[in-house]
Amino acid sequence: MAEQGREEGHEHVRVAVIGSGFGGLGAAVRLRRAGITDFAVLERAGAVGGTWRDNTYPGCACDVPSHLYSFSFAPNPEWPRNFSGQPHIRAYLERVADTFGLRPHIRFNSEVRGLRWDSDELHWEITTAAGTLTADVVVSATGPLSDPKIPAIPGLDSFPGKVFHSSRWDHDYDLSGKRIAMIGTGASAIQIVPFIQPAVERLTLFQRTAPWVMPRMDRRITGVERVLHTRLPVTRALRRGLLWGIRELQVSAFTKRPKELGLIEALAASHMKKAIKDPELRARLTPDYRIGCKRILLSSDYYPALARPNVDLVPSGLTEVRGSTLVAADGTETEADAIVFGTGFRVTDMPITERVTGSEGTTLAEEWKDGMEALRGTSAAGFPNFLTIIGPNTGLGNSSMILMIEAQLNYMVDFMKQLDTLGGKVALDARPSAVHAWNRGIQERMRRTVWNTGGCDSWYLDANGRNTTVWPGTTGEFRRVTRRVDLAEYAVLRARRGSGSAVAAPSGTGEERVTETSVDSHLAAVTAAAPTTRTAAGPTSGTAVGPTTRTAAGPTSGTAAGPTADTASGTASGPAAVEPADAAEGAR
Repeated sequence: MAEQGREEGHEHVRVAVIGSGFGGLGAAVRLRRAGITDFAVLERAGAVGGTWRDNTYPGCACDVPSHLYSFSFAPNPEWPRNFSGQPHIRAYLERVADTFGLRPHIRFNSEVRGLRWDSDELHWEITTAAGTLTADVVVSATGPLSDPKIPAIPGLDSFPGKVFHSSRWDHDYDLSGKRIAMIGTGASAIQIVPFIQPAVERLTLFQRTAPWVMPRMDRRITGVERVLHTRLPVTRALRRGLLWGIRELQVSAFTKRPKELGLIEALAASHMKKAIKDPELRARLTPDYRIGCKRILLSSDYYPALARPNVDLVPSGLTEVRGSTLVAADGTETEADAIVFGTGFRVTDMPITERVTGSEGTTLAEEWKDGMEALRGTSAAGFPNFLTIIGPNTGLGNSSMILMIEAQLNYMVDFMKQLDTLGGKVALDARPSAVHAWNRGIQERMRRTVWNTGGCDSWYLDANGRNTTVWPGTTGEFRRVTRRVDLAEYAVLRARRGSGSAVAAPSGTGEERVTETSVDSHLAAVTAAAPTTRTAAGPTSGTAVGPTTRTAAGPTSGTAAGPTADTASGTASGPAAVEPADAAEGAR
């Protein structure tokens, strides 16, 4: 599987994939399908699953419908509920690893500690907790929901009770009869609160910003439905296509006409009013920004839990800890036995970027100090043969991140094909002009969106106030603009014979600089080229991975969901939103 380098015991692989969540496992499947088997998946933990392995807090579930929250090439007809819980999603990913024969490629307990580009050899030098290796191409699929974010609170170190983050839940700690402080009101918190409220003595919720919450239309998927989806795959595809199409139609309200969200805002207010009868509490729970500016949360039991007599809402953030006393920004003091942080993840400053050193000797974190940006959300200038899955401006506000992941996997496969076509020892480095033009076009489109105009301070924005996380378009549009690698956007690097150094070679595509106008025009042309909604496409090759599936590595014939069919590549394409708990406040 892996090649041996010039030095005895030195391992070299064609591709190194970092992470074994949806992005990493998806990359591994697509590499195998493309005939590339010389790759390794580097996983820091002892099991696959990514954020769905790490997040095990009470009530952990996805807020994207199950049949849309799965790979198009690995449909699961056995989803038990409309919105599946963490155990079922993690089990699905375990089955994907088994069904597609990925386990021989996975290196567990191999946290990546450093990556450095070798400009002489045109490969990446990788240091892991388990040893070192080199790779021609690196696919970073660590995801934005990997490393928890706990704010620096004065006095927190002296708190005598228990402290943990929602993504590192301490199941050995019994909350029964305890005074619990929940910090944050994002997607994790609104799932945790209803589950722990009946058991604790008192629950104090620190709310820096009130979220908009809509009913969660969850139900058990009946046995009849599951049998139907298994025996008639077209029904499964139609269900997925409908879920996808509805969300594609919603996008324009978020990106172009935020005022149209007023009706949704009224529905959310009505949902709150049904459960919260106290006008004063209702006023504290009512957001002061346009719905959609922060991620819209889904819950049918969050508000009823807040109305219980053992729950207190502090409409302010935690600013200080004095022994067992917690002090809010508004001066409110609360006694607590344990503190649970539902404060999200490091999304705009992902730790992996501090460990990646590019061709100029600078880290990705240093290059992105003024804001993340990458060509088509995937390639950063100065980091040859380095692809990021769920990179800058690839997040979603209303649909499934799996769709975006699959689109980027299409791009990855074509990237590998371009390297093969060019031949020899070669690397592709995104041109700064192309990266900047692409991102200027993105930021220009972002100006009209609800995320930039809605009046909130969300985790979508970085420290400079730029929205570097969300994609300002439909998933169908993103799939089209990532269908092919345009060599004009890259410098082609080859090793100079006898010198041991790399030189840029002509790309063979004419003028290599890409202007802002060309990117804007391209995006506009793509948007106008096809309607934002279409019916499910014809079946593509897929392998069902229901609970009983234990097939060999080779895929069987199946029907994948229409919305992600990629006729150009012959495979399905298609990223938790942000799952299962979004960044700064854990919004999914």
